[in-house]
Amino acid sequence: QVDVVESGGGLVQAGGSLRLSCAASGSIVSLNSMDWYRQAPGAQRDFVARITDGGRADYAESVKGRFTITRDNAKNTVYLQMNSLKPEDTGVYYCHVQGKVYGSPYNGHYWGQGTQVTVSS
Repeated sequence: QVDVVESGGGLVQAGGSLRLSCAASGSIVSLNSMDWYRQAPGAQRDFVARITDGGRADYAESVKGRFTITRDNAKNTVYLQMNSLKPEDTGVYYCHVQGKVYGSPYNGHYWGQGTQVTVSS
């Protein structure tokens, strides 16, 4: 019902920057929060940042001041600008969206396949 596709990952040196994008498509009526999570090898998936449909942003303590989340509601797209990257930011970054689709009164949860971010020291 909703396809979520991330892009923008890659290999970068410590101190560098990357910009991730996540586009949601399908039978979308409305999207509520759009989030980024990340998962390092052998670790659990952790929250990184969230932005509501009203534009309010929240961040994990570890990325505050370095990462910025924004969204384009007209394109159903969320971005994550990552600056001053550290090796510990390495992981697979997943996009998660909550929203309603045609034919259902409920909020659904939809995940992308992830994009790899590797920060070398």
